[in-house]
Amino acid sequence: MSEGPITAEQTWANDTYARGVLFNAYFNVQDRYNIDGNGAMQASGTDEAVNSNLNSNINIFNNGTWSPVRTVDEQYENLYEGLRKVNIFLANAQTSGITAQPSELAAATDADKTFQAQIDRLKGEAFFLRAYFHFDLVQRYGSAVLAKRVFDRQEDLNLPRNTFDECVAQVLLDCDSAIARLPLWTQSWAAAARGRATQTAALALKSRMLLYAASPQYNPSGDAAKWQRAADAAKLLIDKNLHSLINPYNNVFLFGTAPYNNEVIFSTKADNRNDIETNNAPISYDGALGRTDPTQEMVDAFEMRTTGRLITDAASGYSATAPYTNRDNRLGFTVNFNGATFKSKPVETFIGGKDGLEANLNATKTGYYLRKFINESVTWNQASNTTSRRPWVIFRYAEILLNYAEALNEAQGPVPAVYTYINMVRQRTGVALPALQSTNPAGNGYVAATKDALRERIQNERRVELCFEGHRFFDVRRWKKGELFFNKPVMGMRITKAASGALTYQRFQVENRVFTTKNYLYPISQSNLNRAPALKQNAGY
Repeated sequence: MSEGPITAEQTWANDTYARGVLFNAYFNVQDRYNIDGNGAMQASGTDEAVNSNLNSNINIFNNGTWSPVRTVDEQYENLYEGLRKVNIFLANAQTSGITAQPSELAAATDADKTFQAQIDRLKGEAFFLRAYFHFDLVQRYGSAVLAKRVFDRQEDLNLPRNTFDECVAQVLLDCDSAIARLPLWTQSWAAAARGRATQTAALALKSRMLLYAASPQYNPSGDAAKWQRAADAAKLLIDKNLHSLINPYNNVFLFGTAPYNNEVIFSTKADNRNDIETNNAPISYDGALGRTDPTQEMVDAFEMRTTGRLITDAASGYSATAPYTNRDNRLGFTVNFNGATFKSKPVETFIGGKDGLEANLNATKTGYYLRKFINESVTWNQASNTTSRRPWVIFRYAEILLNYAEALNEAQGPVPAVYTYINMVRQRTGVALPALQSTNPAGNGYVAATKDALRERIQNERRVELCFEGHRFFDVRRWKKGELFFNKPVMGMRITKAASGALTYQRFQVENRVFTTKNYLYPISQSNLNRAPALKQNAGY
C-alpha cells in the first residue's frame, strides 16, 4: 500500500477527516494570553498595563514605531487561513462522507441525529466562524476583502477591500445563517462537544459588531438608529434568558473541570495549563515572570465600595494613605497589590520587598501584578506541577449587558432600563456596588442623571468589568478617545516601608506613550501590500 499525503477525495470521503477541516478552523480563533511568544497580553498595549519585558514587541503599540514594516499582533494571514478552511468546508460538506454521530446534542431527538441535521449544524459552525474571522479583520483594519468563497491560488488576488458597511452586512448575514442552524447555547451540546459555536454566540457577535458600527469611530454623526439597532441585538440575546452572571466575579475565569460556565458565551478551546501563572504571577512565587503589570490608571478606575464614587470625587471616601481600602471588590480579584494575599502569602511590592520594583529583571514596573485569570491552586517550576483547564473567553454575558446599557443610553438617553442592566453587573454577588441612579432621594446610591454622565459611568464600568480581556484596546478606539487615554504617560506606585512598618505611597511615571490619529487602525503590513497593492494602506501609515 503506497504512502503519501491524503488527497482531497480521501479527505471528503472520510467522516473524521471531513469534520476535521471545520474543527481545525477553531484553531484560528486566537488565544490572547500570549501574543508575543513571551507572555505579553494586549492589555500592555493600552493604559491597562505595562509589560515587564521592556524588549517585548508589545511596546510597538505604545512607542510611536508602529508601522507597515514594524507590525505587532499581526493576524492577517491567520484570519484568512481560517476563512479559507471554513469556505472549503462549506463548499464540500453536503456531498462529503460525513456520517451522523449519536451524541452531538445533550438531548437529541431522532430528527437531530440525521445526516442532514448534523450537516446543517456543522454548516452553522462554519458560518459563525466566517463571521467571526471577518469581524476580527474589520476591528483591526477597518475593512477587509470579504472571503465568501474559496479563492483559487492561481487567480488574481490583488483585490480591493470591501467597504466597512459591506463587511458589517456580511458579518450579520453569516451570523443569521449560523443562528438558523446551530444549537441554542453551550449546554445544548453534549458535554464532549461544548465549546463549539451556538446561536447565543452568533447573537453575541451581532451585538458586538453592531455596537462597533454605532460608535463614533464608524458613526461620527451619532445616528441614533444605529445605536438602537445595537441595543436591540443585545436585548435579543438577553431575552433568551439562558446565560447569567456567575458568582463570585473571579469564578468566571477559574474554570477547573467545567470551562464552559453559564456566563461564558463563547471561548477558545480549553487547555490544561499553568502558563498564565508562570507568565503573570508575582516574581517571588516560584520564579514567575510578572509580565502584565497593571497601571495606576487601571487601579484608579475601581470605585470606592461604599459610595460607588470614583476616587477623584472628593465625596468618595478615598484615602491616599490607605489606597486599597474599601475599594470595589473587583480590584482584589483583578490586581495583586502590596499586602494582598496570594497563595497564602502576602504580596510585597514595596521597595526592598520580594516582589518590589527592581527586585529583579522581571519585577513589576508599576508596583502591581495581574491577578485576574490566575488560578492559585496550580503549581509551576516544581518537580511535579499541576494545571487547570482554561480557555480564553471571547464573549461573556456581562459584556452583553453592558453593550445593551451603552447602546440604549446613546439611542434613548438615561431611560430606566439603562440603569437596570448596568446595575446588574455592578451589583452581582461579591461585587455589590451602590446602584447608579437617575435620582437618589434616599442617599444610598450614585446619581448619574444625564446621558453624558451616564455615558462616562458606562465606559468606566466596561473598563473595570472587562479589563485585561481585550476590550479596552478597541473600546477606546471606537469611542475616538485614543488621544485622551493612550497619548500620555502611564503611572505606577512606588511604596517605601519605614523601620516602623509605616508605608508611604508615591505615584511615579513609568513610561511615556504615543498615540496618533493613524493608530485608530492597524496598518496593512508592507509584505501584504506588496502582494496586493489594491488593498491600499490605512490613512497615515
